[in-house]
Amino acid sequence: MAAQKHTQARVAFATVVGTSIEWYDYFLYAAASGLIFNELFFGPLGSTLSTMVAFATVGISFLFRPLGAFLAGHYGDKLGRRVVLIITLIAMGAATALIGFLPTYESAGAIAPILLIVLRIIQGVSAGGEWGGAVLLAVEHADERSRGLRGSFPQIGVSIGLLLSSGVLALMTSIAPGEAFLEWGWRVPFFLSIVLVFIGYWIRRGVEESPVFHEIAERKEQVTNPLGKLLRSHWLLVILASLVFMGNNAAGYMTTGGYIQNYATDPAGPIGLERGPVLWAVTASAVSWLIFTILAGAVSDRIGRKNSYLLGWVFLLIGVFSLFPLVNTGSLGLLLLGLIVLTVGLGFTYGQQPAMYAELFPSSVRFSGVSVSYAIGSILGGAFAPTIAKGLVSATGTTASVAVYLAIMVVLALVATLVLRDRTGIPLGPDHEDEQAVSPIIGIRSAAAASVTGDDETATAGRR
Repeated sequence: MAAQKHTQARVAFATVVGTSIEWYDYFLYAAASGLIFNELFFGPLGSTLSTMVAFATVGISFLFRPLGAFLAGHYGDKLGRRVVLIITLIAMGAATALIGFLPTYESAGAIAPILLIVLRIIQGVSAGGEWGGAVLLAVEHADERSRGLRGSFPQIGVSIGLLLSSGVLALMTSIAPGEAFLEWGWRVPFFLSIVLVFIGYWIRRGVEESPVFHEIAERKEQVTNPLGKLLRSHWLLVILASLVFMGNNAAGYMTTGGYIQNYATDPAGPIGLERGPVLWAVTASAVSWLIFTILAGAVSDRIGRKNSYLLGWVFLLIGVFSLFPLVNTGSLGLLLLGLIVLTVGLGFTYGQQPAMYAELFPSSVRFSGVSVSYAIGSILGGAFAPTIAKGLVSATGTTASVAVYLAIMVVLALVATLVLRDRTGIPLGPDHEDEQAVSPIIGIRSAAAASVTGDDETATAGRR
């Protein structure tokens, strides 16, 4: 028992560190898009259009996250979770560091934004493959009574990544104030990724493979085409799981996508706050997000994944309707309050997600299922949320339109949650594939039955 707890703690630490580094890289770009890249790489387009295009480059990477999810899911179900995580970490870190070396539009012309977009695409592919492996390592190592809590650990990597990226940018605004920040200060946080990747690689290399995958490999039951099996037998489940994540991701990208940072600091906008204080406020809200994410995972072990989600959607609706009225006061303190209120709902619709996703899909296609669902949900939700928000405010002249847009996304996610059964505590090992393959969609009992009757291209030579 003691050895098992030690292993779980080691896996939890490794997944937190790894995902924190990955999301530091990813969110660093998003924050810089509205504060820096709009001016240095897209400046000739004019104030409003340059910002919309910069935010659009944040969204473009999401279009490539399914590619990362497909590749990671395919090889993660065939070769294991750990090897995929090491590859995604290195790819993300290399792309981030190279962004720090890029020339600006003024010095290199059109090649500068083109290279920026290429590196952002690499980040997108990496992010698409990262999440599924990290959460499955955490969840599949956990016992069923603490699956929600253990699964929330890699989730807090998102809030830590936001905290680190905003904090380092805020620090650099003090070290290199004014024009110095635009000249060279912004590059330092990107260079820092080189050090972080070495740390993450060293930690992840020592993590044990998932026990569920070990058991599948020993039985020689890996699926030869896990993605094909997933899309053939569980396509509706993938859509519903994607919609669940969509609501959280759309609201979350108001900060992780850089929209609030740009809106609150735009000199031509209605608020015009200083960069540094706003970045510190976002950093502080990341701590709140972290706390509520862990709390959601723990609560879901007590009251079930579905009930904790439904509670979270109510909190998130309160958050999206409170955010802009508080931000629009122009008070830094009330801006921070609005962000914290938002993070209550963000945490309560995110901490339990790894456990819920893992419990939705059969073990043979689980990596593919959670990765693809997460990637599609991120496209539907956060991919272009900052761009849409910018366009709505430009078209309507009011942030109320953004709140309505976010509320619609949350309500759709709530409906998708209601359609799914609660499978809290279901066994995750390959011994229980038949039980796992029973459809978790209310009103459908055997949609995935074909996946356990031999019609699935499963490599069953070891059982025959």
